[in-house]
Amino acid sequence: MPPSLKQTTARGLFWGLVNNGTQQVLNLVFGIFLARLLTPADYGMVGMLSVFSFIAAAIQESGFISALANRKVVEHRDFNAVFWFSTLLSFSLYWILFFCAPLIARFYHNPDLIPLARYSFIGFFISGLGIVPTAYLFRNMQVKQKAVGTILALVISGITGITLAYHGFSYWGIATQSLVYISVLTLFLWCVCPWRPTFSFDFRPLREMLAFGFKLLFTNIFNHVNNNLFAIILGRFYSEREVGQFNQANKWNYMGHSLISGMVGSVAQPLFAQIADDNERQLRVFRKMLRFTSFISFPAMLGLSLVAPELITIAITEKWLPSARILQLLAISGAFLPIITLYSNLLISKGRSDIYLGCTVALGILQLAAMLVTYPYGLTVMVSLFVIIQILWLLVWHHFVRREIKLSYFAALKDITPFALIATFAMTLSYFFTYNIENIYLLFGAKILIAATVYTLILWASKAVTFRECLSYLLKKRKAD
Repeated sequence: MPPSLKQTTARGLFWGLVNNGTQQVLNLVFGIFLARLLTPADYGMVGMLSVFSFIAAAIQESGFISALANRKVVEHRDFNAVFWFSTLLSFSLYWILFFCAPLIARFYHNPDLIPLARYSFIGFFISGLGIVPTAYLFRNMQVKQKAVGTILALVISGITGITLAYHGFSYWGIATQSLVYISVLTLFLWCVCPWRPTFSFDFRPLREMLAFGFKLLFTNIFNHVNNNLFAIILGRFYSEREVGQFNQANKWNYMGHSLISGMVGSVAQPLFAQIADDNERQLRVFRKMLRFTSFISFPAMLGLSLVAPELITIAITEKWLPSARILQLLAISGAFLPIITLYSNLLISKGRSDIYLGCTVALGILQLAAMLVTYPYGLTVMVSLFVIIQILWLLVWHHFVRREIKLSYFAALKDITPFALIATFAMTLSYFFTYNIENIYLLFGAKILIAATVYTLILWASKAVTFRECLSYLLKKRKAD
């Protein structure tokens, strides 16, 4: 990569890490406070509306952010067309859901949902105003600006939610927290984005973008429906206790892999799109990103699997310990999810949103089918098969990426395997060295310290280029600061 593009990518990855890491910490802290002040019923009221929120948000975005990032040349009229279309669509969506609120309440047999839904859904219109500035920052890899806005919005909305919950506003506090978050973030994005709309209504640029974004839209909707359907099937075949343990494990696993996926995803697609015309160069950049992602993902997620029993017990008490066993399995597949994010972003940058759609739908259907077949054998067997399918499906993603940039299976294995093996060795060594430690806090700290030390020393001794480049960047940044 040229120095300017390389530096932009490095800064984007750094601020992507800061953004996603801070989000996870703040969500965890505010979540603990709110969980102590509110009841499960309060969360349930807002949770009943979540599926409508997810689907409406997917329709509202319609793949425009990726479509704008993927265009070789973007003019003012392109941004302007997306702005007015998304604004009108958001406005229409709000009023459709406003008048559907009684039907939603009737479905759940809860009339209190009518005013709550009409209040919560205001966020659709507000977030619609932020689609274009988000797309502008994403296309130009201005990750720092997005990170600052997100952190600011999380802090202000979190304090608002806790304050309202403390004063007895129950689920209205959660709903207000969401509205404050999206309002602050949207306002901040407009402050840092130099682009401004004009009153010209030319929607012709949308034709090409809608053809590309429609597949992304359908993929996002499928993912939301699939995730909710997964929870419904779990509730059908297992007890509430087992479902609760799985959901808790899945939450911690998501917090882990989304931190890395978010960091990689913040720069991957616009980076690949900028060099889409040069396959050889794109191959070199992709392999470099693949090594970096593996370097971060495997120690982080396999480390989460290693310390899961101690982490769960210390954080949320021993009653949730069964979820740690599930988390240990999920975290193994979680190590591969950031790599899958990288693969999917490459395909999207090539305009192959059809492949992204097909792979996602096929994987979801296969996992649901496997779940229906294995549920009689217990939750552990079902989750184990779920993990195996998730990992093996990487071969399918690679098949399509290989067709686009001629990346061989051997080359991909050469980039991924060393970090996977070194991380596995470090975790195994840490497990056996700490086997006889009884104090849970000492055990937790010792596992992390030994695993991190072994992983770092092996990379240092083997003169791993990715490790040395990351270390060099951090040292230079520290001196600059």
